[in-house]
Amino acid sequence: MKFQQLRIIRETVRRGFNLTEVAGALFTSQSGVSKHIKDLEDELGIELFARKGKRLLGLTEPGQELLVMVERMLLEAANIKRLGDQYSQRDVGQLTVATTHTQARYALPAVITEFKRAYPKVHLKLHQASPGEIVKLLLDGEADIGVATEALADVPAFASFPFYRWHHSVIVPSGHPLEDVRPLTLEAMTDYPVITYHEGFTGRTHLDKAFAAAGAVPDIVMSALDADVIKTYVGLGLGVGIVASMAVDPARDSDLRQLDSAHLFPENVARIAVRRGHYLRRYAYRFIELCAAELTEAKVTQALRKDAEAETF
Repeated sequence: MKFQQLRIIRETVRRGFNLTEVAGALFTSQSGVSKHIKDLEDELGIELFARKGKRLLGLTEPGQELLVMVERMLLEAANIKRLGDQYSQRDVGQLTVATTHTQARYALPAVITEFKRAYPKVHLKLHQASPGEIVKLLLDGEADIGVATEALADVPAFASFPFYRWHHSVIVPSGHPLEDVRPLTLEAMTDYPVITYHEGFTGRTHLDKAFAAAGAVPDIVMSALDADVIKTYVGLGLGVGIVASMAVDPARDSDLRQLDSAHLFPENVARIAVRRGHYLRRYAYRFIELCAAELTEAKVTQALRKDAEAETF
C-alpha cells in the first residue's frame, strides 16, 4: 500500500469519480490513476468502486469504510510534516485563513497587520470564499483557520469559537424619507426597494427571518457579496441598503446615513473554526489569539481535546 494510492482514493471521491480530473489534480496520467486503484483493490482483495464498464459510479460499502481511514491517515501524514516544521522552522511557513469578504475587509486587517509584524517570514494566504466553500476548505485540509458568520458552528468536525458580535445597519442616501421615521420599522422599509447581501452571506438568513416574523415582505431588487458594492448602489439612489454595521464609516461614507436599526434585526456572531485533528503551528494559535484575546492556545487545544474525546466515546 502506497500513499499515492491513498491520495488517489481521496481525490477520486472529491472529483466526482472523474479520473481525468483526478489525474490533473495529482499531476499524473489517467492510466496511472486507474492502475493504482486496480493494484490497491488487488492487494486488498475487494472492489472499492462500483463500476459500469470502465466508468466509476461511486464507492462500494468497503470503499466507504476505507475512505474514512484514508482521510485520517492522510491528515496525520500532513500533521507529521507540520510537526517537523514547527520545531525545525518555528517562525517560517504558511498560514491559510479562509474567510468571507466582509471579514477580510472589515474585521481582519488589524489582526493581520499585527500578525505580520510578529511573523514576517510566515506567508499568510487569505482565501476569500463563501461560507460553504470555507467549510470545504477546512474539511479538505486546504485551510488552517476559517472565519465566517454562517455555517462554521454547524459542522461536527470543527471546533468553533465566537470571534465578535455584530448587527446589521440600514443605510440610505442623505435626505431619504426613512431618516424621519423614528423608530424605524421593517414595515416602513417595505415601501422602498432594498439592496443587501446574497442568500447565505453575512447574516442574510437573520434578515429574512426578521422580515418574515414581522409579516413584512421586502422588495429586494439587488443583492451582492460585498458591502462596498451595496453602498455604491445605495449612494446612486437605487435602494435602501442593509449591511453589516462595521462596514459603515461615517467619514468615508459621507454621502450615506446610517439609521438606528439595531432593534430590527437579531445579533450575529462571527466565528473562528479549525478542523479537529488538523495540527496547528504555533503561529496559527497566535493568529487566533490576536482575533480574540481569550482564545489562548491552551483554551483552543483544550476544546479540541474535549471534542476528540467526545468523538471517541
